[in-house]
Amino acid sequence: MTDDIYAAPTAKELAALPTVYRDDLFKDQVVLVSGGAGGIGLATSVLFGRLGATIVSCGRDAGKMAAFEAAMASIDVPCFTKAMTIRDADQVGDLLDEVWRRFGRLDVLINNAGGQFAAPAMDITPNGWRTVVDTNLNGSWFMMQAAARLWRDHGKPGCIINMTAVLSMLNSAIPHAMAARAGTIHLAKGLAVEWAPYNIRLNSIAIGVVASPGLTHYPESAKPSFDHNLVRRPGHVQDIAQAAAYLAGPTGEFITGTVLTIDGGADVWGEYWPLGRPDHFQVDYESE
Repeated sequence: MTDDIYAAPTAKELAALPTVYRDDLFKDQVVLVSGGAGGIGLATSVLFGRLGATIVSCGRDAGKMAAFEAAMASIDVPCFTKAMTIRDADQVGDLLDEVWRRFGRLDVLINNAGGQFAAPAMDITPNGWRTVVDTNLNGSWFMMQAAARLWRDHGKPGCIINMTAVLSMLNSAIPHAMAARAGTIHLAKGLAVEWAPYNIRLNSIAIGVVASPGLTHYPESAKPSFDHNLVRRPGHVQDIAQAAAYLAGPTGEFITGTVLTIDGGADVWGEYWPLGRPDHFQVDYESE
């Protein structure tokens, strides 16, 4: 598996990819994609933008947000960004209020921002644990709550999609991320019940290994597990973007409180070893 498959496509390359969705599917809608400058975030923003939506995004790095705005401008997608952290509930509230002041609406919230680092569980520091959980779980919660309050107060329907992980796979060396993602998935299930009277739908996308530049930072010993799925390749960011469009569009109107798994069948047959398969699990089946 060569490193060139991990290269991040540009906004223009993403905008040229074929899609089954009609060009005006999200016309006049406002879609907030946290962490839009990343691989999946950019692909999702580009797809919703080319289908007619105005895109809002946020991230901690002002430079990345500026680059994201330029990327959207290069394909004529209107957007608004703000440099902030979703770990701070007050900053999240300010962002959502500003979105409503600017556009008078918010139609879809996609919680894409998050992060993790692979390390032996016994070596993860308290700060390292808190950072991952604070971003992936608490940050997503702050965004969901702030958006839901606005939809409730304005009497409007809403749609929330959380980008999460495949919990049924073995995920050694990322316990902080898996704990946070599990929390997000089950939080969304509970909120789908509680917020159904407000016509707010919540779903999660469980994402398998998707080709991105971030995978190049993993050790060589990890790479054999990246295509350990039924399709025998890593996923593409467009696979995830189109799943989000499916859930957010008319195709998803009867879908809430569930998890859509996009992993090439890895949850059926697959292994994922971010630090490589330990010697303890190096099993030679033919000799046994």
